[in-house]
Amino acid sequence: MLIVSKGLSNSGAIELIAKQISRFGRNLQSHIAAMSAISAALSAVMNNVAALAMLMPVDIQAAAKAKRSPSLSLMPLSFASILGGMITMIGTPPNIIIAEFRQSSSGESFGMFDFTPVGLVCALVGVLFVALIGWRLLPESRISADSTKQLLDVNGYIAELHVPEESPAIGQRVRQLDEIANECDLAVIGLVRNGKRLPGQARISEIRRGDVLVVDAAPEAMDKFVGELKLEYSSKGKDSSPLSNEDMALWEVVVPQDSRVVGRTALSLQLQYRLGVTLLGVSRQGKQFRERVRRLSLKEGDVLLLYGDSKLLSEISDRLGTLPLAGRNLDLIQRHKAWLAVLLFAAAIVAASAGWVYLPVGLAAVVISYILFNILQARHVYDSIEWPVIVLLGSMIPIGGALESSGSTVLIADFITSLSAGHSPVFVLTLLMIITMTLSDVMNNTATAVIAAPIAVNIANSLQVNPDPFLMTVAVAASCAFLTPIGHKNNTLIMGPGGYRFGDYWRMGLPLEILVILVSIPMILWVWPI
Repeated sequence: MLIVSKGLSNSGAIELIAKQISRFGRNLQSHIAAMSAISAALSAVMNNVAALAMLMPVDIQAAAKAKRSPSLSLMPLSFASILGGMITMIGTPPNIIIAEFRQSSSGESFGMFDFTPVGLVCALVGVLFVALIGWRLLPESRISADSTKQLLDVNGYIAELHVPEESPAIGQRVRQLDEIANECDLAVIGLVRNGKRLPGQARISEIRRGDVLVVDAAPEAMDKFVGELKLEYSSKGKDSSPLSNEDMALWEVVVPQDSRVVGRTALSLQLQYRLGVTLLGVSRQGKQFRERVRRLSLKEGDVLLLYGDSKLLSEISDRLGTLPLAGRNLDLIQRHKAWLAVLLFAAAIVAASAGWVYLPVGLAAVVISYILFNILQARHVYDSIEWPVIVLLGSMIPIGGALESSGSTVLIADFITSLSAGHSPVFVLTLLMIITMTLSDVMNNTATAVIAAPIAVNIANSLQVNPDPFLMTVAVAASCAFLTPIGHKNNTLIMGPGGYRFGDYWRMGLPLEILVILVSIPMILWVWPI
């Protein structure tokens, strides 16, 4: 499913749909409603993290066009994508885990659309809430913050330094200045000779007398660099700005949880030396970092401002495991294959739903077709898989099995039933949902489902009732991670671009979770009687 999601993204199918839907949002509320609806719909048939990654740039561009902060719409977009994942078995990992657990415990598995009656109602009610009421609960301080606009304001930090005859920089290549540039906390981002910008960052070019070094730095760092290399300040007009060069571009990217830059610095990654890209700025929860930014340890949710060759930035972003916040490079999206990608995927879903093929076999056939039709290159298949999720599943499933075989799940189940002694199974079901939701808010939703599923079955067995409604309760509750930015990847992804703080999520998330409980419990009992 992760690989198929990548193929759908490459074909431009998602972007095309999102842009068409976004046109209906003339005012803020209608925009949030339209984007939330498409987010939920896409998340029902593809990985919800991938759906958000494709829709987030569209939402941010719409906010910029309307001259407003994206903090108003990004959280509703994230919550809607999480809700949409409840609708089918393939939308979110907890649903797949619950289906497989039922298969292993009873010999029967939930089907593709067995989750739909409950999930669809939760998604519809949830999307209506975030579109009509939820976004209004966000704090005013975050509404007025526009981290993207502030991060892009770099004119005051770009300067041109003239290389006089006595400068020790003469005869050295640009990349040989990295060590002293790092000591001064400065980046050399270009070289101008005879009034013309050399290609790229000209890192292998030998510096000559009369050349101009284009640097990015704070005033103190720039002054130190000038003194070390005996350079001279030179003035520049608006037309000579290095940022206006057609070969160079600025890109904003967000750092997801599984990015290879998490916990690293620009210096340790050697961004300039290895990739030829400069880290100009970092935004973290709306706070901008400019000074000593290359020594800053990066975290998930950070927004990075990268500067480099416009033709390579998309590939570099992929190599770093970051997600662009602007429109993707047009050359990478094969829009003429969008309908082919959608039809191949739809055919696999129909075949699996009809029982003609096993779902994993159908999706594998889609992946092979994408490669054969060059919608997805074979080298991107490996990168499309979220290996931390696979490793987490491989680690947590044995832990869940160990809890069950050791009797721990029975003890936990007995503890929950003892708390609700004298109450009806409906009360126990509600209590199980609240406990599972709480766990999902502070730990990964996949891990929550692995641990909670056997507990749910043991509770049902102790009450001598049907375990299916309890498993469905775990599936819904494990996906409801709305109180914190750490319970679900989508919440982490929007933290930096939206300028959100840890305590912002519960403002809209708490009433949403209460609403899901009120709606889902009656639906579960109706569709899956105890």
